[in-house]
Amino acid sequence: MRKIQCNKLVRDRIPEIIEADGKTCITETLTNSEYLKLLDTKLEEELSEYQESKSLEELADLLEVMRAVVHARGWSWEQLERIRQEKAARRGGFEKQILLKEVIEN
Repeated sequence: MRKIQCNKLVRDRIPEIIEADGKTCITETLTNSEYLKLLDTKLEEELSEYQESKSLEELADLLEVMRAVVHARGWSWEQLERIRQEKAARRGGFEKQILLKEVIEN
């Protein structure tokens, strides 16, 4: 028998998938503060995976974790989108592909 230590936040159906594969898994339900901490860690993990692969699937994983963070912090996706739109209206988006190379102060 081989044990693999994971200690990481996983999607809701992962324990079910592991057990369907004939394996046993040990889980626990996190407190809200533990959950928020591990969501932040998961954001970093998913961003790193996307940066390495540049795949749409990894970008979707990052978005799923972002949705979980928004919900866990008591915000709504609509609030996030409104703030994004307001910022884009004030400061622009990234469509023009501008690289700021230097600022010269007079």
